[in-house]
Amino acid sequence: MPQFESGMPSAVSVYEVGPRDGLQAEAEPVPTSVKAEFCRRLVDAGVESLELTSFVSPKWIPQLADAEDLMSTLTLPGSVRQVVLAPNQRGLERALAAGAREIAVFVSATETFATKNLGTTVQGALDSARPVVEGALASGLPVRGYISMCFGDPWEGHVDVEQVADVAVRLAELGTTSLSLGDTIGVATPGHVHSVLDAVLGSGITVDSVAMHFHDTYGQALANVYASLQAGVTEFDSSAGGLGRCPYAKGATGNLATEDLLWMLHGMGIDTGIDLDLLVDTSLWMAEQIGRPSPSAVVTALAAAR
Repeated sequence: MPQFESGMPSAVSVYEVGPRDGLQAEAEPVPTSVKAEFCRRLVDAGVESLELTSFVSPKWIPQLADAEDLMSTLTLPGSVRQVVLAPNQRGLERALAAGAREIAVFVSATETFATKNLGTTVQGALDSARPVVEGALASGLPVRGYISMCFGDPWEGHVDVEQVADVAVRLAELGTTSLSLGDTIGVATPGHVHSVLDAVLGSGITVDSVAMHFHDTYGQALANVYASLQAGVTEFDSSAGGLGRCPYAKGATGNLATEDLLWMLHGMGIDTGIDLDLLVDTSLWMAEQIGRPSPSAVVTALAAAR
């Protein structure tokens, strides 16, 4: 039996981004019925925090143009945390009309990515997030704040840790109830993770409000999770089967695979509430729907061993 590792949390929340972040960069839109079934299977496997879709303009992300249809099609248990991304006031209005239960907003730690991805500046992105956060809170909904490019930017290179901390504080001051720090292009290393978290937590952000979002571009995602666990972080974003990448960040590869994350956490005696075998079944099924194998090492290994 796995042994609980001293100094580590006994349980971790896995925030599943597959239906939104995982499918937004597909060459062809995935049918709404397949997305809905994907969500149901994830929940059946034990996923309790699920990001469903984004109410972004179809002009920017055509793969998620069916946000309203998905929400009207999908009925999940009330105990499941169900989050949707709302990039602006119009997106919030659509999300609220569709029955959203939690809202996510998205800003950048760097000016260049803010310009290329959000069409604005860092401050402009925060200004756009303000009415979304305020509107969601006024409607009684919690708000998750994403900060991209916390560890490196494909145009600017190194990102100063104080720059990340400054954006985190400003986003928290808007009223966000949690923050996800993103390694959008997957360049972080464990030492860098400690440096960023030291800066963010040193600025007054509490560790229980922080989640980490790693990409595995350089094969460091699990090592970075371990470093985050050492710092007290207990929520991690991941994508079933390793689906997804940022369509606006050159060189960004897939998200950390949820199965790879579970293999490590369960091996450390850390509870996630998710059944790994059922999740592998789900990722194998999804791989058939999109027509290519999962890049997850654990999915590949467990499927071969069956």
